[in-house]
Amino acid sequence: RSGLVTLTWGNVSGIERSRGFVVIKPSGVPYKELTSDKFVVVDLDGKIVDGKLNPSTDTATHRALYRSFPEIGGVTHTHSVYATMFAQAGLALPCFGTTHADHFYGAVPVTRMLTEKEVIDDYVGNTGKVIIERFADIRPMSVPGALVMGHGPFTWGKDAMDSVRNSIALETIAKM
Repeated sequence: RSGLVTLTWGNVSGIERSRGFVVIKPSGVPYKELTSDKFVVVDLDGKIVDGKLNPSTDTATHRALYRSFPEIGGVTHTHSVYATMFAQAGLALPCFGTTHADHFYGAVPVTRMLTEKEVIDDYVGNTGKVIIERFADIRPMSVPGALVMGHGPFTWGKDAMDSVRNSIALETIAKM
């Protein structure tokens, strides 16, 4: 409804920290067909705990973020047009005004490009690694999102819906 995804390109997850369970959108399911019984529950090692479908292909990235950023409770990944243009061009999104600063306290950073070896060895897991690496000196909740160079945006928040709101804000400020 927010225009953040095309086809099935995108996913949202939330974590139940006390049990270490992540609920994530299943891979390849069109959003119009998505119902609560189709979501997949995995543990932080990626083992399916509940669900009949395959978890999102980006599950390893979500798991890496949950492990490294204990303050987050939800992750959203999209290929929204404007934020993805910045990511694929390898450009950080500078803060030009209060609209941006309401959600991101500073520029939305861009990661480095994954190496060929990182792509071959574990593309999805290494996507999480470059986000975490980029946030070595940034508090994740002050800038709740990153642009993965050559890929697209990831956002996070206190829960799954907060991460979605941050994706909506990121796309809007990228467009502006």
